[in-house]
Amino acid sequence: MKEPTTTEIEIETSAVTTMLPPPLTGSPHQALVERLKDYGQEGVFALWDELSPEERDHLLRDIENLDLPRIDRIIRCSLHSQGLPVAAIEPVPENCVSTVDERTKEDREKWWRMGLKAIYEGKLGVVLLSGGQGTRLGSSDPKGCYNIGLPSGKSLFQIQAERILCVQRLAAQAMSEGSTRPVTIQWYIMTSPFTHEPTQKFFESHKYFGLEPEQVTFFQQGTLPCISKDGKFIMETPFSLAKAPDGNGGVYAALKSSRLLEDMASRGIKYVDCYGVDNVLVRVADPTFLGYFIDKGAASAAKVVRKAYPQEKVGVFVRRGKGGPLTVVEYTELDQSMASATNQQTGRLQFCWSNVCLHMFTLEFLNQVVNGLEKDSVYHLAEKKIPSINGFTEGLKLEQFIFDCFPYAPSTALFEVLREEEFAPVKNANGSNFDTPDSARLLVLRLHTRWVVAAGGFLTHSVPLYATGVEVSPLCSYTGENLEAICRGRTFHAPCEISL
Repeated sequence: MKEPTTTEIEIETSAVTTMLPPPLTGSPHQALVERLKDYGQEGVFALWDELSPEERDHLLRDIENLDLPRIDRIIRCSLHSQGLPVAAIEPVPENCVSTVDERTKEDREKWWRMGLKAIYEGKLGVVLLSGGQGTRLGSSDPKGCYNIGLPSGKSLFQIQAERILCVQRLAAQAMSEGSTRPVTIQWYIMTSPFTHEPTQKFFESHKYFGLEPEQVTFFQQGTLPCISKDGKFIMETPFSLAKAPDGNGGVYAALKSSRLLEDMASRGIKYVDCYGVDNVLVRVADPTFLGYFIDKGAASAAKVVRKAYPQEKVGVFVRRGKGGPLTVVEYTELDQSMASATNQQTGRLQFCWSNVCLHMFTLEFLNQVVNGLEKDSVYHLAEKKIPSINGFTEGLKLEQFIFDCFPYAPSTALFEVLREEEFAPVKNANGSNFDTPDSARLLVLRLHTRWVVAAGGFLTHSVPLYATGVEVSPLCSYTGENLEAICRGRTFHAPCEISL
């Protein structure tokens, strides 16, 4: 066999060399390493040499999709804000709250008409916060798909959709004066990467519960990397970051990034109703609340309920600083003496107005909020067990809360409602001490039973009445109105649903 000449070896070596990949310094991996060094996060590539080509591609995409300057700013600002002194808090001034006791029948009727008029004119949009799964309820589906066991078997999504249909009908009847002009409330539903597709499919499979598909818009909240207490990214696997949704306050950034504020403006929307999915008694698009909000001329408003007892684990509205804005503090921020302090004249708790995530904003104010929150970049740090390559590890999730907007408001109005009429949260599985499907279902049945009796109906039941009742379809009545024709003189056997 003939030995190759020196020239042939050089030619062959040259050919092989041209087939080799470019040097590492020019690779996407190395370029990202250099970028991450600027932010002290190059450790995400610690196990690069052990990854398969597919895993390397996955990790590169994961990092390339991050807005690193923004995330670095959020981490630094949020960590820096920890431990900083906060302004002293004061009770909410009485003139900032419309209480149930002080509202007159004339007030309620005026606000109801004002709200229906604005809805008829297309000025109200509704934003639903629905990024969570029903994990604590024992379900992996979006929480809005959950059936709490009402006689109708309706999901939370269906109940809320039918309330929108009811308000549209009430507005048309009150304002159209014989016209058949349709009334449409735009419904913007915020999902998360974990609930987006199943939420859309659920609506499609149920034909949008009678709504027009064009009036329902789905958009996703963002996610942020989970971090260690020194601000480093936590790796869930050797080739992917641990991430979490950015809190229900992520709605502001999501509305901006999806350009939905512009969409609202183009439709003539001026007011935005915003609420959480897990309250089965929520009055979606409440005309009375909207009318009150318009009448007050405030930038933001919130429905509130009185704390049931001093140590109840709820956030409360306060005034931050001398003459400062109204905002919400979590129960962990109130020491025992403040939580128990009472007003000497009334005997009621000084810090009594609980936030229950039922809000109203002007569109103009929302535009200011999205820019202000993004500029300030301060997120809440929630200590959690984070899934990581070393098992579950102590770490931090970065979250914003829906009530983070209130310090930016030039004026905030509070509107007291009764728990038994408007607040039945579904958060924990049956068997827990509070906020379960069973407790929420009973609150609905008891409220609707009172409606039916007030409308002249009668009930029979084979189990104790305190454990049962009737369900009134939202398509029949929004707040117990217009039930006489259906109920007067009739007897209903509980539990049952009263529907059209």
